[in-house]
Amino acid sequence: MPTALITGASRGLGEQIAQQLAPTHTLILGGRPSTALDALAAELGATTFAVELTDHDSVAAAAESIPSLDVLVHSAGVGSTLRTVAETPADEWRHVLEVNLVAAAEVTRLLLPALRAAQGHVVFINSGAGIRANPGWGAYAASKFGLRALADALRGEETALRVTSVFPGRIDTDMQRELVAIEGDDYDASKFLKPSTVAGAVVAAIHTPADAHPTEIVLRPTGRG
Repeated sequence: MPTALITGASRGLGEQIAQQLAPTHTLILGGRPSTALDALAAELGATTFAVELTDHDSVAAAAESIPSLDVLVHSAGVGSTLRTVAETPADEWRHVLEVNLVAAAEVTRLLLPALRAAQGHVVFINSGAGIRANPGWGAYAASKFGLRALADALRGEETALRVTSVFPGRIDTDMQRELVAIEGDDYDASKFLKPSTVAGAVVAAIHTPADAHPTEIVLRPTGRG
């Protein structure tokens, strides 16, 4: 079976993507070393890519063991506090950009030889914030606009690869609950996309026949009016 590496696989959307790809792919599950990651790997018969993605030396060492890679899904990422530009310190900009953009770029760079060997497919889980920046979301949106630029540049440079950006609206996850609490609203899961729905769109893109290149997918929740 083709091989797929999914970052951020231990929970949320990354876990859902892993579950849905398991019947058709040999999986490598990326994430910080944890019992949750190990348990999912055992359940799915997968191996792990258990590294902190901002530790580039560890990522490089782990990448050396992957000679060929059919699919790379970038699902790992962090949110940010809801602050105006005037309120956001430099350290927060650095942290969000380092995790959401720089780490994705470096993981991709280190795995390019394996992706080229398989003429593989890279999927970037972006966000609606990668299309439009709302007040209070500056640092997060900047990281996602940057991720879109990374995908676009990679698509133009590596013409033998397929590169897909997925722009989901807000998803029913633990991070979403934290954001809604910060916003001071009551949480209503029906207003958000289900992780399984977004994962299904990602898996559909991966299964698109080789004569087509799914470049961008935009999903918006129907429950938000």
